[in-house]
Formats: sequence, C-alpha cells, structure tokens
Amino acid sequence: MHAFDFLTQDRKPQPGTGITMMLDKGLGPRAVKDLLEVSGKYIDLAKLGWGTSALHSREIIIEKIDLYKSYSVKPYPGGTLLEVAFIQNKLDQYLMEAQQLGFEAIEISDGTIEISPEDRVEIIGKVKDCGFKAISEVGKKDPRKDKEIELHRKVDMVNEDINSGADWVILEAREGGKGIGIYDEKGNVKEDEVQFFMDKTKPEMIIWEAPQKNQQVYFILNMGPNVNLGNIAPDEIISLETMRRGLRGDTLGKVNL
Repeated sequence: MHAFDFLTQDRKPQPGTGITMMLDKGLGPRAVKDLLEVSGKYIDLAKLGWGTSALHSREIIIEKIDLYKSYSVKPYPGGTLLEVAFIQNKLDQYLMEAQQLGFEAIEISDGTIEISPEDRVEIIGKVKDCGFKAISEVGKKDPRKDKEIELHRKVDMVNEDINSGADWVILEAREGGKGIGIYDEKGNVKEDEVQFFMDKTKPEMIIWEAPQKNQQVYFILNMGPNVNLGNIAPDEIISLETMRRGLRGDTLGKVNL
C-alpha cells in the first residue's frame, strides 16, 4: 500500500500507451537497483544510451538487464550502436549479441549515418524476426541536418516505420530538447508541428522525447496522462509520474485518470 493511497489513483493506460522511456547514460548496477526500488513501477523502457553498452563488461550489462527485467522494464541499447554495426556490416552479429545479453528491444535509427528506406524496412523486419520489440527513431542528431528534413517527410517516415512493424517510433530531441525536432531554440514546443504529427500519424505509437519539464507538462495537458514520453532522466521519473497523476502544481486538477 502506498502512503496517502486514499488521495491518489493509478493510471489506466491502454496497452502500448502511457510509456515512460528512461535514458540510462551509464548507471552502475547498484545505482540501477536503488533506482528501481524507488521508481521501477513507473519505468517501461530503459535505453542504455548511444554506444554506452559497449564500454562495460558483458557481466555488468547482463546484471543491469536482469535487474531491469525483474521490474518488468524493457531494456534496450541506443540506436547509435546499431548504426555502428550497420556501417561495419555486422548487424547480424549485433543482434545475436543483444539476444545473448538479454535485451528485449532494439532501436533502429539513422541519427548520424544514412540508412535507405529499403534498408530501414529490412532492419525492422529482421529485428522483429529475432523476437525483439522494434523501436525506430526519426530525426537527426545534428540540428542543422535535422532541419533539412521536411516535416512532411518526417511524418512519412513515422508511418513507413509503423507499417513496417515498429512497435513505437521515437521523435528525436536528444537529451537537451532544444533547437531540434519539435522544439525551438529555447525548448518550447512547436505546437503546429506536434498537431501535424497528431493528425497524420498514429500518435499513440509515438514516443515524444521530452527531457524538459515544460515539455512534459505540455504533452500531459494536451494529450492526457498516458502520453508516451522519452529521454526522461533517472532522477526525474518520480517527478514525471506525479505530473501524470495531478500530484504536482503544474497538472493538479487538470488531468483525468
């Protein structure tokens, strides 16, 4: 029983919605254990960011993966690692290693390199055939290159990935959430662009990277407490959940569970 349980109620998301994706930038196993004891119930996906998984021993990665899975959190390596495997022509070896380590999902991205639409479809299919959840990402890491992709094309990419079997599609915003994707230079939401994605895609399958509090508040107030949000810092998990449930001034009395 939670403290003050008479003042709160649980969220009731539909399957695949209400996702909180946390960004793990290199937490040690003891830190992961402590985090999960406090916040594990409120994390759905744990991204071991970028290529960080390759800098730790297999034993440490397996230990972390087992900890996450013991709390029903799906861990997965960052998309940059797949990009490295792709340009080295080692994708099959990469997926086999991910299986052996115990990862449950794979991110498919071309944030730094170029992957053709045909190769992207093939990779998503291969990831699914290996039994992973497929999480694609749309957008570039370099803000200048990201701006070169027209909004219509990003929408098309989201829909193409969904049609190819992706379980979720992440919209790139990096860990800063400023001057990239759906955010302006100050980190404010470009509401017209968000609405375009809402109108032209399946928004319940999008994970909106929203590392900043004002961004999280915007999505909760405009899309409800069970909107999918990503790139949440470990120490912000509880804060986000209180906003989802109207337990913080930003959303108090403004959300319907």
